[in-house]
Amino acid sequence: MRGLFWILALFALAVAVALGARMNDGYVLIVVAPWRLELSLNFLLLALLLAFVVFYLALRALDLTLGMPQRVREYRRRRQREKSGQIFQDAVRFLFEGRFGQALKRAGEAYEAGRAPALAALIAARAAQRLGDPARQQEWLDKAKQQDLRNEPATLMLEAEMLNEERRFAEALAALQRLQDKQGRHIAALRLELRARQGLGDWDGVLKLLRQLAKRDALPEEMIRPLATKAHLSNLLRCGDDRDALVAYLRTVPADERVAEVVLAAARGLAAAGADGEAQQLIEAMLDGGDDEVWQSDLVAIYGRLGGGDQMSRIARGEGWLRQRPQHAGLLLALGRMCTRQRLWGKAQSYLEASLSVEETQAGHLELARLGDQLERVDDANRHYRAAVIPAIGEK
Repeated sequence: MRGLFWILALFALAVAVALGARMNDGYVLIVVAPWRLELSLNFLLLALLLAFVVFYLALRALDLTLGMPQRVREYRRRRQREKSGQIFQDAVRFLFEGRFGQALKRAGEAYEAGRAPALAALIAARAAQRLGDPARQQEWLDKAKQQDLRNEPATLMLEAEMLNEERRFAEALAALQRLQDKQGRHIAALRLELRARQGLGDWDGVLKLLRQLAKRDALPEEMIRPLATKAHLSNLLRCGDDRDALVAYLRTVPADERVAEVVLAAARGLAAAGADGEAQQLIEAMLDGGDDEVWQSDLVAIYGRLGGGDQMSRIARGEGWLRQRPQHAGLLLALGRMCTRQRLWGKAQSYLEASLSVEETQAGHLELARLGDQLERVDDANRHYRAAVIPAIGEK
C-alpha cells in the first residue's frame, strides 16, 4: 500500500513539473565578455539537478573507495566470529556426544579465537578429564580462572564436580566453600556438597544437607529417606556401646527419621550397653501402633531379651500387642522368654508352643528345651534339642 502511494506521488510530481516547465517561458543570460550565453530556465534547472546527482555519486564512489580497507577488515572479523561461533558449537556438541578428543580440540580453537574463552576453557577441562588427562585438565581450569570473573562460579562448580568424580572430596568441599563465599548456596551446589560429605563420611553434615534439600523439595523422598537412614546407622555404629553417647544421639533424631532400621540399630546398641530401660522405651514407642513393616523386624526379639526393669509391665504390654496380632510368632516367642524369666512356667510353655505352631523356629525349640531343663522334664528337653539341631544340620 505504501509503495502504491509513492508511485502515485511521483507521477503527480512529474505531471506538475511538466506542466510548470511548459508554462515557464523564462530564460537565463550568462555574459562573459566577449561571449554571451542564453539558456532557458528549464534547461538550467535540469542541468543543475544533473550536476548535483553526478557530484553526489562521485563523492559516494570516493567514500566507498577510501573505506574499502576498513570494510574488508570488518568483513574478515565478522567471518572469523561466525567461524569461531561454529567451532564453539562443535565443541559443545562433541562434548555431549562423548567425542572428548574432538571436543578438546575444538574448545582449544575457540579459546584461541577469543570466542567465550572462559566457557571454552571449561569445556576443554571437562573433555580432558573425560580423557583421563589430569595435566591438561588442570591447565585448562587455570586458564578458565584467568578469564572474566563473571565465570568464576561456573569454574568452581565444574571443578567441584570433577573433584567429586575423582573422589577428592576434601578438595571438592574447599572449592564449594569458595563458591559459597562468593555467591552463596544454591541447590546444585548443595547436591555436590552432599556427595562430597558422603565420601568423607561426614554423616552429621549429610543429615544437615538432606534437611535443607528436603525443605526446598530438591530431592525426591525415595532418595532422602535411605540416605538419612544410612547416616543415622553410621552415627549409631560410631557410638558403639557407649550408653551416654547413644542416648544423647537419639535425642537429636527427629521423629520422622526414626524408621525401623534406625530404631533397631539403636535398640541393639542400648541393649548391648545394658541400657535396658532406654531400649524398652524406644521399642515400645516404635511398636505401639506400628505398621507391618515395623513388626517384621527384630525389635520384638530384642524386647523379649531385655533383662532388669519391670518384667511384668513388659509382659502386660506384650499381651496387649498380642491381642492385635495373635498369630505373630516372634511376639509369642518374646512373651515366652519373658514369662520364663519371671518363672511363669505355664504361661511360658503356652506362649512358646503357640509360637512353634505358627512358625517352627530353632529359637522356639531351644527355649522350650531350656524350659524343660528347668522343669526337669528331660524327655521334652531332649526332644526339643534334637528338633533345634536337625534343622540347623539341614541348612548346612
